[in-house]
Amino acid sequence: MRVGQILPTFRGDAESVLERARRVADVGIDGLFVYDHLYPPGEPDRASLSPFPLLARLATTVEGVHLGPLVARVGHGSPAHLSESLQALVEWAPGRVIAGLGLGDAQGRREMEDFGLSVDDLATRRRDLAEIARSVAAPVWIGGRSPALVEIADSLGAALNLWNAPLDEVERFVGPREVTWAGMAPEGVEGWLDALAERGVTWCVFTSHASPERLGAWCATR
Repeated sequence: MRVGQILPTFRGDAESVLERARRVADVGIDGLFVYDHLYPPGEPDRASLSPFPLLARLATTVEGVHLGPLVARVGHGSPAHLSESLQALVEWAPGRVIAGLGLGDAQGRREMEDFGLSVDDLATRRRDLAEIARSVAAPVWIGGRSPALVEIADSLGAALNLWNAPLDEVERFVGPREVTWAGMAPEGVEGWLDALAERGVTWCVFTSHASPERLGAWCATR
């Protein structure tokens, strides 16, 4: 199982995020991921770095690790813009991009509405997500666990990314499809990594609160 970390992008200072990215890569973690938010959840007065300019910078400054949004929200821009952004990243970092895609949630809707932006209906976003996934020359992770999203993931041969799912839920989804996990690191991070690996999860991605050194030490034991 590979291990990744989501970078702390809820700030206006990109240089500190790049420093953290280099620290994460240096300890042997496999992937760097970034959020796709207009502002930190529940804090509209704070900054949030835009994902694709940051990923492009990472592609040219941090070598040897996978990169991607976790997840890019379909509906934050036009489907063509999101597809082209992902394809451009693939060209910058061939073989290293993971296209994390999601439909957005209630928090994402609030962010859009706060900026006076409209949100397409769910059926339209599902259709757009599938079309974007087909257009990208990179592995696709689809964030969510609703029957409709599982069906889309299965039809595309994409991985299903489960956010903060407990082990019994992981077991329910893993097997017929590739499953990746993302979320907050529990206190016994090493035991959690072992448990996910034993169940066949292919990637575990923690938020920025987890110690990169602890994650890197686990990676070194594989």
